[in-house]
Amino acid sequence: VWTLECLYEYFCVWSYEIYDQLQHSTLGQSPCEAYLAGLTATGLRPNRRVAYDENFRILMLPTTKRGQAKVMPGQGVKVNYVYYWCDAFRQPVVEGAVVPVRYDPFNSGIAYAYVNGLWERCISEHYAAFQGRTEREMAIATATLRRQKRLDRQQVNINAQTLAAFLASVEGQEVLLEQQLKD
Repeated sequence: VWTLECLYEYFCVWSYEIYDQLQHSTLGQSPCEAYLAGLTATGLRPNRRVAYDENFRILMLPTTKRGQAKVMPGQGVKVNYVYYWCDAFRQPVVEGAVVPVRYDPFNSGIAYAYVNGLWERCISEHYAAFQGRTEREMAIATATLRRQKRLDRQQVNINAQTLAAFLASVEGQEVLLEQQLKD
C-alpha cells in the first residue's frame, strides 16, 4: 500500500536523482547538465519571493483609465460612474487629493483607494444593489438603460442611483438573468 509520504519520496528520488541524470534526446544532455550550462552562460539570478497577501491581491486588480481619482468632499472617489467612500476620506489632507484607485471586477460594491500609504477598502454609495455584481453585469445594465432612454427620446444621463434602481427592478433582473443563461 502506497502512503502519501512514500509517493512523495518516490517522486523526489525519481525527479532529482534519476530523471535529472538521464540523457534527454531533445537537449542532447541531461536536464541537470542543461541547467548548469544555463547558469554558466547567464549567471545566477537571485529570486525575490512575492507574498500572496491582501496587498498583492489589491495590486492585481484593474484600475480606471487614468489610474487615479479625485477625492470629492462628502462623496468619495468616482470609479466607473459610481462613488465609493471610506472613513480615511474624512481627513482634511485627503479631501480634494488625487489618489490611486482599483476596483474589483467581480464585486461592483467595492473599490480600493491608496490613502496615506495604505490601500483602503471603499464601499459603494449603493452597496446593496451593486454587491456581487460583476463588471460585465454593470456594463449590460448600463447599455440596456441607454437603449431604453434613446428609444424614449430622453436625455441619456446614467448615474449610480438610476443604475441601482434599474438593477433592483424586475426588468433589470430579467436582463441579467438572461445574460447569465447565455454565458
